[in-house]
Amino acid sequence: MVKVDRIVGLDIGTTKICAIVTEMEESGQLKVTGVGSSPSDGLKRGVVVNVEKTVRSIQRAIEEAELMSDARIVAVYAGIAGDHIRSLSCRGVTAVSSPDNEITTHDEDRVIETAKAVSIPMDREIIHVLPQSFVVDDQPGVKDPIGMSGVRLEADVHIVTGAVTSAQNICKSIRRAGVEVVDLVLEPIASSYAVLSPEEEEMGVALIDVGGGTTDLAVFYDGSIRHTAVVGLGGENVTHDVSIGLRTPWKQAEAIKRTHGCALRSLVSKEEVIEVPGLAGRPSYHVPRAELTAIIEARMEEIFALVHREIRRTDYADLLAAGVVITGGGAMLEGCVELAEEVFGMPVSLGTPGGIVGLVDAVNQPIYATGVGLVLFGGHHQNRKDSLRVGNDDSFEGILSRMKNWVKDFF
Repeated sequence: MVKVDRIVGLDIGTTKICAIVTEMEESGQLKVTGVGSSPSDGLKRGVVVNVEKTVRSIQRAIEEAELMSDARIVAVYAGIAGDHIRSLSCRGVTAVSSPDNEITTHDEDRVIETAKAVSIPMDREIIHVLPQSFVVDDQPGVKDPIGMSGVRLEADVHIVTGAVTSAQNICKSIRRAGVEVVDLVLEPIASSYAVLSPEEEEMGVALIDVGGGTTDLAVFYDGSIRHTAVVGLGGENVTHDVSIGLRTPWKQAEAIKRTHGCALRSLVSKEEVIEVPGLAGRPSYHVPRAELTAIIEARMEEIFALVHREIRRTDYADLLAAGVVITGGGAMLEGCVELAEEVFGMPVSLGTPGGIVGLVDAVNQPIYATGVGLVLFGGHHQNRKDSLRVGNDDSFEGILSRMKNWVKDFF
C-alpha cells in the first residue's frame, strides 16, 4: 500500500496538463513546492482520444513538477470533465430506524441510498452523490440531521453521472504515466475550492470555468451545490474561429488570441492594427484589431449564452445574489468579464486561485484554478484514510466508491 506524503493535483485539460505539488504546513495551509505544465496532446473536449499521446503529456508535466519540487510524485488527485457529464437532482425518503427516533449515520446512509435509486443507462456511472439538504419530519433545510429526533427523514441530493469509459481512460492514462489515482474529482467542484468563498456559496453564485475544450458550470446556493453542467465549447473553438477568420495557421492564431485578443469590441480602438502571419509561406498582412475582436466576441458570447440558458433551466437563476465568477484560461481574455456581465445581466468577477502559500506567483492565474482546487480538495480530505492511501483498492471501481463516500464530508 502506497502512502501519499504530498498532495498533488493533476489537471488533465484539452489544451494543457498541469501538475501542482504541495506540502501541508503546521499552520494547516498548503505550500506549493512545484508546478509542471505540458501541452495536452491526446484529448478532445476533455475526453481521452489517444492514450499514448495523453500518457506522454502527463509524464512531461509530472517530470517538470518533480524537478521543481525535488520530490517524487506517486499519486495524484485528478480532475474529470467533458461533455459526457450529466447531472440530476433527486429526493430520497426513509423511516428513522432507531427505537428512540434519534437519527444516526445509518439512517443518513439509507436515505442517500434511496435517493440514488434512479435509472441510468448501462454505459454511465454515478460519479458523485452530493447531499444538498435534509428534511426531518416537516422541518426542511436541515444541513446535518445526525442526533436529531424524528420519524421520517428525507434527503435532496445532486447526482453527477459520466461515461464509464471516459473515466476509465483517464485512470488508465495516469497509471501508465507511472503514478496512481487517489480520486477523480469533477473539475468545477475542484475549481470552487480555489476561487469561491463560503459567503458566495451561501448567497448563491454561478461558477463558470472556461477551459480549452469545454466550459464547466457549477451553481451554488445556501452553501450547497445545486446544479452542474458542461458545455462542449471552449477556448479552442475561439482559436479555430480566429484561424479561419484571419486565414492564419492554428498556432499563430493561438498566439494572436493571447497577445491581442479581446472579447468586447467597445474596448478596442478602431485605429489599432495587428500583424497576421500568412498561410503556407505567404507574406504577413495587417488587419484592424477590431476585426479580431469581432471574431472572438461572437464565439465567447455564444458560449456565455449557452451557459446562461443552462442556468435559466434551474430554480436558482434569480437567487444568485453573489452573481457569477468566471475562471479558467478562456476567462483571461481582455473584456471577458465585461462581456459576461452583458450576457448574464448580473455582477461578474474573475476567479483567481487562493488559499495556498509558497510558489503563489506560479499559480495565481485563472488557468490554474482547477489544479489548485484539486490540491485544496485533497488537503481538505487528508484525514480520510481511504482518500490518502492507494493500494489494493486502487481499481476504477474502488475510486468510484471513494468518490461516493467523500461527498458526505464535502458538506
